[in-house]
Amino acid sequence: MENLFTANSIIAEYFYLGLALLVIASFVAGYIDSIAGGAGLILIPSFLAVGLPPQLALGQEKLVSTIGTIAAIKNFMKSSSIIWAIVPVGIASALLGAYIGAEVILMLPTHVINYVIFAFLPLGLSATLFKGKLMKQQDEAVEIKKSAVAVFFTCLIVGFYDGFFGPGTGSIFIIALFLINKLSLLQASATSKIFNFASNIGAFVSFMLAGQMAFVIGIPMIIASLLGNHIGSQHAINSNGEVIKKVLVITVVLLMLTVGYKAIFA
Repeated sequence: MENLFTANSIIAEYFYLGLALLVIASFVAGYIDSIAGGAGLILIPSFLAVGLPPQLALGQEKLVSTIGTIAAIKNFMKSSSIIWAIVPVGIASALLGAYIGAEVILMLPTHVINYVIFAFLPLGLSATLFKGKLMKQQDEAVEIKKSAVAVFFTCLIVGFYDGFFGPGTGSIFIIALFLINKLSLLQASATSKIFNFASNIGAFVSFMLAGQMAFVIGIPMIIASLLGNHIGSQHAINSNGEVIKKVLVITVVLLMLTVGYKAIFA
């Protein structure tokens, strides 16, 4: 298994220490995600810092986040806020877009992917923070755009982003459905869960077929992520979401500096 990891990295030299750090990162990401969103913003740079190659880091994030989405989506399936009329087209295009996006990122050289991740992290963070501000607005009754073309291209583009990079996809889906398709914020939030699940599956299949997932070390990471999500959801009501968002920003910036240093000087 050692040949899966970056040479001379933490997990390559000290496997159990590296695995412990990955499990801790998964727990923290799950906890923060349940309150403020943005699990991938923590997971991907953490994976890189510990010693997972960029392709494996992206694939492993899909492994952890897809299982997390399965656990979360149960709460929304019976929701009256889901706009079922646009779901079939959205699922198909999100699946397709994510698969294509993952195939594109997997074709790039390793050093290029490092720079792509470093460049896209601020975009994912911005989308996550903007979604939080957007959700504070009051919904207004407007006519929903159920155009199959509009839904198809919205989900295709966001799905491509999910496969190509990932972090912040849920927030981008909510923002796009609200601004472009004119769903209310509640409707956009509920419907986006299904589209995000579809894009996760599309990217998951691509990374799995490419052998860029480590299921053995992924099991404790998934358990830690689910536990973090569970505890975070219990604390969400009584905790200050703004404090969590500030912690998210600081954590992502520190991880970006670490990844950037490794990319430039390693």
